[in-house]
Amino acid sequence: MNGTPDAVVVGAGPNGLAAALRLTAAGLRVQVVEAAGRPGGGMRTEELIRPGFHHDVCSTVQPLAAAAPFFREFDLQARGVRLVHPDVSFAHPLDGGRAAVSHRSLERTAAGLGADADAYRRLFEPLVERGGDIVDFFLTSRLRSLPTRSPLQIARFGLTGLPDVRWLAHRYFDTDEARALLGGAAAHGMLDLRRPLTSALGMLLAMLSHHVGWPLVEGGSQKLADAMVGALEEQGGEVVTGHLVTDLREFEGVPAVLLDTTPDAFVAMAGDRVHEGYRRWVRRYRHGAGVFKIDWILSEPVPWANADTRRAGTVHVAGTLAETIEGERAPNEGRVTDRPYVLAVQPTVPDPSRAPDGGHVFWAYVHVPHGSDVDMTDAIERQIERFAPGFRDTVVDRHTKNAVQMEQWNPTYLGGDISNGQTTLRQMLARPVPRWNTYKTPVPGVYLASSATPPGPAVHGACGDQAARVALREVFGVRHVPPLRPPLR
Repeated sequence: MNGTPDAVVVGAGPNGLAAALRLTAAGLRVQVVEAAGRPGGGMRTEELIRPGFHHDVCSTVQPLAAAAPFFREFDLQARGVRLVHPDVSFAHPLDGGRAAVSHRSLERTAAGLGADADAYRRLFEPLVERGGDIVDFFLTSRLRSLPTRSPLQIARFGLTGLPDVRWLAHRYFDTDEARALLGGAAAHGMLDLRRPLTSALGMLLAMLSHHVGWPLVEGGSQKLADAMVGALEEQGGEVVTGHLVTDLREFEGVPAVLLDTTPDAFVAMAGDRVHEGYRRWVRRYRHGAGVFKIDWILSEPVPWANADTRRAGTVHVAGTLAETIEGERAPNEGRVTDRPYVLAVQPTVPDPSRAPDGGHVFWAYVHVPHGSDVDMTDAIERQIERFAPGFRDTVVDRHTKNAVQMEQWNPTYLGGDISNGQTTLRQMLARPVPRWNTYKTPVPGVYLASSATPPGPAVHGACGDQAARVALREVFGVRHVPPLRPPLR
């Protein structure tokens, strides 16, 4: 880019790119600087093992990309991004060939839960009816004000979601299937499931299954990143890759700098421009468990004992709710377990384009202690084999990444923590520090725009979008949020 840009965004993950797109919508000249060799952050897709087999290195299943206000405005379809839906959003196998199954249809899901059918309807029907209002409220700045739409349902969601997921599951449900279905969704948050707020994530993800589904991006999550980069470039923005930023003085003279990074990285880049009080709060900010991930090439689909599980995009491999809770307790206490909660995705079930004809890709990860270099391959494959006898016979090749290697691949995943900070109740109320506007930093013109700010992790773009709105208002005097520009063609 010739000349000094109006704004620089450091980090080309979904939040960094969302921030850049909002800034360019205001007519600003924006440059995005990324340390990796390609943009996308957690949305990168790579041929990790063999040519023609496309693996999402981190983020694959995108319910919030389908539901979030930013991406609705971005208009995925107009940008050439196609979401594909599996027949079954997610499944949770149990011993004896049983499984709890979440369909796009709430009624069909409830009907499969037997004695808990009415209880499932009672919990989720009101949430699904107001799903759009709930998502919009929690993903926008309206979180700091009273809801103007569906206030009773939003209040009910908030109050019901405050306790731990075991409390909620036992309050509403009697069967192993229904309890496991809720617990498996809640475990996406990487928290000890005995902690407050784990009910909220379980409810939100289960509700999204019926509201918008749990789709994947056809061809890989990189397609979404590439569409965002393409939109930015056609509006005059620029993405520079392979450039590691270590000092904010590099951007002297740039009016606004937005950081899709960890809070620790900001403090390091800012040096003595950050006062000791802010530094202390950043030191108190807690990063949680890491992940150990395996990508496989398979000779055939996973031979799950339960037929419905074979049609699922996502599979939670953990057994009963009690086993799921214990599986997540271990890494949060600094331990590993031989019966972990395994989060698995079958991308080629809804999207055969990710592999050559007749080929299959499959991935799974488990949560491990922060910064652990433990190899969980055997524990993961034994858990899958437990519910899919003969699985190991289908393995053609595999690629693994431990928590240390995940951080090397993406420095935002400090210690392998793909959430950029625990999503505890305290850290969601003050993320990453207790300030009214947590996007602002002590350095004038510098803003945090990563998932270490509200509303937290996932591919929704809201953290970057909200940070960009603050920068537009404070630095450039733009009071009315400019709409994203439509495609030129």
